[in-house]
Amino acid sequence: MKFGVVVFPGSNCDHDAWWAVTHDLGHRAEFLWHEDESLGDVDAVILPGGFSYGDYLRCGAIAKFSRIMRAVERFAQDGGLVLGICNGFQILVECGLLPGALIRNRGLKFICRQVELRVESVDSPFSSQFRRGQIVRIPIAHGEGCYVADPRTLEELEAEDRVVFRYVENPNGSLNDIAGILSTGRNVLGMMPHPERASDPLMGSTDGLLVFRSMAAALSHRR
Repeated sequence: MKFGVVVFPGSNCDHDAWWAVTHDLGHRAEFLWHEDESLGDVDAVILPGGFSYGDYLRCGAIAKFSRIMRAVERFAQDGGLVLGICNGFQILVECGLLPGALIRNRGLKFICRQVELRVESVDSPFSSQFRRGQIVRIPIAHGEGCYVADPRTLEELEAEDRVVFRYVENPNGSLNDIAGILSTGRNVLGMMPHPERASDPLMGSTDGLLVFRSMAAALSHRR
């Protein structure tokens, strides 16, 4: 399988995602530049963490206008797997591929630490290798990770089993303790925690690797 890792000016977790896929997962990965107009022959796309375009205006607001995102949007609309991590999640909501918004953390401080998540749904291409209710340790690193949405959207996310990860102890004020959500087609996942930073034993946790293993399993099944 080949994963495409999108690189924006200001991305700083692109190489982490590439390493998680190539060295920890054992699959191929290539970088996709923000000015590219095509995704090539990749089987899945990762929008990594960082500060795309310096997070000017607001996080992800400029990245959504990049050429590569037109291709990502078409890829997602055709059922392709897209994983947005941290800044990638912010870009996905700005593009409208995921509902809601991500705003300043409660307390208005940047938070960088390991957190515990509860796996809420295993019915997705990103979580099939977890157990429902499993508690995992994955780090966060964000200043605008508080997930908000209108009541109707929150009801739909819960009713349609589209909340994949929930914070055990909410660090940022996210509504319903939400840490990661799915699109209506269940082929797009946005999550604020960094699974690529919990994919190698040297990092103290390999819980995040299960996200990438789930994606590989889903892609293998499709083939």
